[in-house]
Amino acid sequence: MIKFLFKYATVIFVFNTVLLAIESTKFFAYQIFLVLMVLFAFSLLINPNQVKNILFHKAFRFLLILNIINLVYFLLFHSINDIKAIEYLLARAIQFSIIPISIYVNYDYYKERFLYHLVYLVTLVIFLSLFIDIDLFSGRYSGIIWNPNMLSSFTVAAAAILFLKEKNKTGFDKFLVLVFLLISFATGSRSVLIAFVLLFLFKYGFSNRNILYAFIALAGYFFIINLDLNTSINRFSRQGLFNDRLLQYHYAYETILQNPIVGAGLDKYAYINSDLVPHYLKHKIISAHNGYLAILTQYGLIIGSYILFLIFKHCFLLINWFRKYSGIERTYLFIIVYALFTSLYESLLTGINEFHTILFWFSIAFLSYSKFKKENGV
Repeated sequence: MIKFLFKYATVIFVFNTVLLAIESTKFFAYQIFLVLMVLFAFSLLINPNQVKNILFHKAFRFLLILNIINLVYFLLFHSINDIKAIEYLLARAIQFSIIPISIYVNYDYYKERFLYHLVYLVTLVIFLSLFIDIDLFSGRYSGIIWNPNMLSSFTVAAAAILFLKEKNKTGFDKFLVLVFLLISFATGSRSVLIAFVLLFLFKYGFSNRNILYAFIALAGYFFIINLDLNTSINRFSRQGLFNDRLLQYHYAYETILQNPIVGAGLDKYAYINSDLVPHYLKHKIISAHNGYLAILTQYGLIIGSYILFLIFKHCFLLINWFRKYSGIERTYLFIIVYALFTSLYESLLTGINEFHTILFWFSIAFLSYSKFKKENGV
């Protein structure tokens, strides 16, 4: 049981975020999350030597550093009565333990099959969504998922996995890519435009082929903006990328100024102080919608800036190392780069049960371990 949990805890963790995004399975999925946290915490305690060797491994050291920062922050600025802060501290610590242990004991699975199993799950979600609501363009499409932006997060990841696949790409794979991209645009998420550009850059680079695709995309863009739709293209044309985010950034900045050194606290991730927001804007201003501002709000300018430095440094090293690689490494690299871009207008990097946030941290850990193996001929 414990061996199985160590090998597949990340799979359960990531797949469970999909269930959490479905209203009818949300309660059940939260119970799975709690059970997983308890089981894994117990497994860590009864396997101290093995756990220590993995968590202190060079490839996973940055996750250990982040856990230490969280612990030090809690000891300095929280009390034992701050239950929500304790919950975040423990959940983050277990999450950052689940990821490296799963990779270390089951590396081949995460290299060869994990992402394709994720595609199967997203395909099932799309099948069920189209079964209950096949009208993609009556509004922002969300299917069985409670939030259209969340659905686009699933479909973009699945499209990227298949689109960047180097070998054995079947006709059905190509069909699924088209379906995933179509539904991604139908959600109205403007992040999809960033994903679309990045996917073609990752696949074809700065080539003549991509120049041709760019002209085709522009022609399609100017055609679609004249239609009365709520696709990603139409919403981008009407609102731009940051139009409805600027006020949120303003109040996130004001929240940071309230506690610029200490920060708002571990339990205040993706946080804006609602007391600063006028009554008529309270239904619109609910979070920073910016992963970087969220971290600065949570930890303060000093610790928050150091955390951002660690993230950017580690990501840069991995991007530089794997930039010429193809295959699964390129897909994991896409997940990292896409998260860095979308964190400008979504509260990624800080949450516990957010789909792409978990994939982001997992991708960094996986590529770090892959880099270690290649450097040392393991």
